[in-house]
Amino acid sequence: MLKKLNVENFETEILKFNGTALVDFYADWCGPCKMVAPIVEEISNERHDITVGKINVDESAELAMKYNVMSIPTLIVFENGIEKTRIVGFRPKEDILSVF
Repeated sequence: MLKKLNVENFETEILKFNGTALVDFYADWCGPCKMVAPIVEEISNERHDITVGKINVDESAELAMKYNVMSIPTLIVFENGIEKTRIVGFRPKEDILSVF
């Protein structure tokens, strides 16, 4: 299930989560974000071992700044609340899944 993340729930859902999480930093006006969105949704439906969430950078700019998100889409993989890797820009599903 895809989770809508923001400042209020990010710590609980991602930083305190014991496991792997994929976080998509996006904006509604971003073309490449719209291209990666269905891929992120597919991953959330197929990989029940991964928590998947989305952060709208316009609504949660402080989280984007905290994680130095300079370009969108940026996908960050967290392991037990710690950033493991990130993917910047559009990538096909196979490339995204290869980081797990």
